[in-house]
Amino acid sequence: MAKVRPTRQDLPVMQPDAAGIDIGAEEVFVAVPPDRDTESVRRFATFTRDLHEMAEWLKHCGVRSVAMESTGVYWIPVFQILEERGFEVYLVNAQSVKHVPGRKTDVCDCQWIQHLHSVGLLRASFRPPAEICAVRSLWRHRDSLVQMAAEHIRHMQKALDQMNLHLHHVLSTVTGLEHVPRVVESCRRRLG
Repeated sequence: MAKVRPTRQDLPVMQPDAAGIDIGAEEVFVAVPPDRDTESVRRFATFTRDLHEMAEWLKHCGVRSVAMESTGVYWIPVFQILEERGFEVYLVNAQSVKHVPGRKTDVCDCQWIQHLHSVGLLRASFRPPAEICAVRSLWRHRDSLVQMAAEHIRHMQKALDQMNLHLHHVLSTVTGLEHVPRVVESCRRRLG
């Protein structure tokens, strides 16, 4: 006897207060359970004011938990606003939701995410506490600045070589920063 696969309607709802969000660069589509509002799918712009309006609508609809895909960096402000408003936010790996045929629109995507979340088929990705996220962001920014500085120094060295100014034969570094303490000490001795 062949096994009967459960259909969408046969799966038990484990999270009745779940919403799904499809995030884009300029707009987000949000789906809530059909019995929560006359319009169960809404579109919001991605400006901060609009995201706060979205959070208010979700509260009005009695939503407690929200699932969204981690799309580029666009999810970050949505996540932060919803989290500070007290929602349980599931950041879901896009691979978990993408391999489903037939979903071609943002409306269908947010409804599908909402359905998967309501029946308990989505797992939230790990997201460290806000303090760690802030420190990690600062550390990455610092690393980026250090890399950019090194790139600019290489540009300076190349430009000097093209002008036939071979400072690297005289100085150990083009920026001269290694010599600053020696120069300061030399000036102190002369003035002192």
